[in-house]
Amino acid sequence: MGWAEHDFPHPSGRRRILGDAFRKGMDPTTPVQNMLRLGADLGPIFEMLAMGRKFVFARGVDLVGELCDDKRFTKALAPGVADLRMFVADGLFTAETDEPNWRLAHDLLMPAFSKSAMRGYHDVMVEATDELISVWDKAAGEGRTVDVSPWLTKLTLETIGRAAFSHTFHSFETAEVDPFVTTFVADMSHAAVRSNVAALPFVGRRMVRTRDREALVRHEYIDRLLRDIVAERETSGVEHDDLLGRMMHVPVDESGSLLDAANVRHQILTLLVAGHETTSGAVSFALYHLTREPEVLARVRAELDEVLGTDPSATPSFEQVPKLRYLRRVVDETLRLWPTAPGFARSPRETTTIGADGSAGVPGGLRMTPDDKVLVFIPLLHRDPEVWPDPERFDPDRFLPEHIRARPAHAYKPFGTGERACIGRQFALHESVIVLAKLLHRFDLTPEPGYELTITERLTLMPVGFRVGLTRR
Repeated sequence: MGWAEHDFPHPSGRRRILGDAFRKGMDPTTPVQNMLRLGADLGPIFEMLAMGRKFVFARGVDLVGELCDDKRFTKALAPGVADLRMFVADGLFTAETDEPNWRLAHDLLMPAFSKSAMRGYHDVMVEATDELISVWDKAAGEGRTVDVSPWLTKLTLETIGRAAFSHTFHSFETAEVDPFVTTFVADMSHAAVRSNVAALPFVGRRMVRTRDREALVRHEYIDRLLRDIVAERETSGVEHDDLLGRMMHVPVDESGSLLDAANVRHQILTLLVAGHETTSGAVSFALYHLTREPEVLARVRAELDEVLGTDPSATPSFEQVPKLRYLRRVVDETLRLWPTAPGFARSPRETTTIGADGSAGVPGGLRMTPDDKVLVFIPLLHRDPEVWPDPERFDPDRFLPEHIRARPAHAYKPFGTGERACIGRQFALHESVIVLAKLLHRFDLTPEPGYELTITERLTLMPVGFRVGLTRR
């Protein structure tokens, strides 16, 4: 992570070997939640030391704004993201910006994720949501609760599979979690801890080699699945107008070259994972907050009744989705508190100085070289009390147009930044509004008594154990 020239504020009680990690009372499997507690009072830029490795984090709005300048800075691969390359190589999320396949795939796929392109995905999103509603409707009739996040993960996986690759996972035929999900969750968990394990004295590298072998054997299931998706398309002889069709048949340069076969598989995997994991987490967090904020929920319901009518089985048309403005603000506020991809890393294109205006808390600023990485820690950026008054309060009206205009431009970054921002953000937002609209118009949701928000971390954030009772409206 570089930064040999500088020392930064850090939590008190640093230990010689463990550094700032593995503190008493803190779960080592929840680093994001630990950071929320440890980093809240450390200023705009701070460091954490873990097993002899320095990690530098930025959360100050002005400093983050500077780091988001694509002319001076570019995406860097955070350790967990870099370790994910053993599974997805130079896919859109894990590629270095100067790798050729990133630019080729990005420019090829970008038109398929524009706002106007959402019209082509709308009916698929509605169809998959209706299938989930049928499952939940049966549970409501039988008086059973449902575990929210696993079912929403089924929904978002099914949606991206059908919309992007014309492939179904048959997600609603069983309550079991699809092996694709369990396998890649294990991949992400492996990537999230791989660097920390490698840093363990004496045994770390040997443990990593053993775990790598086990992970790659487990990952063979996904590799076979990806090859089958491509082979099925090739043997069908049908050119579908979807993302897979673009990757297989649309030239990426003037010579007529196509994406190479291995990169097509890497992009399929990247889009499947990024297209379902973060969205299911965001909708799950939104439902958690809505079940605890009766006034917010009442406003959502009033808007749904006004736009969709009082028939609880009504479906929003493509033209009606933008009219659900308050519900969209609910999604925005959810992503403020719980950005499901909680950070991104930046490095300068050449040696430079950051925070020369004092925003780094150091007179004259900080010298930063291309070997230095800063992790923009979004949950703390989104909780700066000078920008977000009473930051822990769930308030969708923070995203009224007049409040957005009054805030610094880089105060809100749930999808990353610049040309390396999430390519599927319009897809995720459109789907989130549809799913929430249909579920909340159809059901009253009652959370199980005594549940306290519990979050699992696997490079992304996801509520766990959040169950609700369902009553048909």
